[in-house]
Amino acid sequence: MSDEQNGLVLKDVYRVFPGDVTAVADVNLHVENGEYVVFLGPSGCGKTTTLRMIGGHDDPSSGTITIDGELMNGVSPAERPITTVFQHYALFPHKSVLQNVAFGLKMQGVDKAERETQAKAAIDLVGLTKMMDRKPRELSGGQQQRVALARVLVTRPKAILLDEPLGDLDRLLQMKMRVELRALQRELGITFIHVTHNQEEALSMADRIVVMGDAVIQQVGTPEELARHPRNEFVAKFMGDNNVFHGTISGTNGGNVVIDTPHGKIEVKGTGTAGQPGSMSIRANAVQVSTDAVPDVNGVKVRLDFAEYLGDSVKLHLDLAGQPFLAKVPEERYTEIRAYEGKDVTATWAIEDGHLLEQ
Repeated sequence: MSDEQNGLVLKDVYRVFPGDVTAVADVNLHVENGEYVVFLGPSGCGKTTTLRMIGGHDDPSSGTITIDGELMNGVSPAERPITTVFQHYALFPHKSVLQNVAFGLKMQGVDKAERETQAKAAIDLVGLTKMMDRKPRELSGGQQQRVALARVLVTRPKAILLDEPLGDLDRLLQMKMRVELRALQRELGITFIHVTHNQEEALSMADRIVVMGDAVIQQVGTPEELARHPRNEFVAKFMGDNNVFHGTISGTNGGNVVIDTPHGKIEVKGTGTAGQPGSMSIRANAVQVSTDAVPDVNGVKVRLDFAEYLGDSVKLHLDLAGQPFLAKVPEERYTEIRAYEGKDVTATWAIEDGHLLEQ
């Protein structure tokens, strides 16, 4: 089997609902076996519809979905070598943890002794051996999630699909479960495909992130690639803490382009043609803030509206001629920076920290 056939492959996948509503358009994606892939995007972008098509809970209007070279179109969810863990875990309230986990094996016709052995092994894997006789109502949200995972793991799928798996948990538990889920996936070596609208969650967990917007894939890349090199304005803004400038390319300088914007000249690495539109992004943590004079290039005068203390850093909410602008500085500058609230300061950045966006 070729590398192109290994794993999960979506080729030219569309999903059009009645009324000619396109939920997913032209999705082409290859997920390798053992990858942790996160679909990220705002509500209505197509990420959950894509997950449902992978799991067999919805059918593509066109295109193909294959797993290890085997066509999945028209194959029922129960017959696919993949299982979905939904946001609301759908545990049987009257059954114990052990009975919940063993249920799928019972449906497969596995005899009682063997399914109990396999279920106990899966429960042990998620760290709930001491709770296998409890009912779901006696468990915390995080423990219920682990039961749902064990119930899936016991069927030994090739891939596990997770639909907003941390959405119902409080922030501290979310952070704990991120670590646990990632560690479990690495230990098992099973493909995990995870849907979320939470950028921090995606960045902290994924091998690769698939950013979706307006029914299409906007960009696929590692967390670092997406954070440092967003392809376009949609990705730059959705990933958060990116400032975007628009203007017209006025010329080049070595391997850089110069963009004339309403806020001054900007120089950024890349190529372009004079007279054409140009856009760039700069991450908040690459912005320097001082009381120095504004330089001729890559600097703007801004007003500091609010300094938000985040513990390990300070997020500066700035006003650039009526538009929001962000910067992040080390926490040790908090006392100094607060003194500038309500006043004008200068924001600057290095040429190499800017990123030229596709038009």
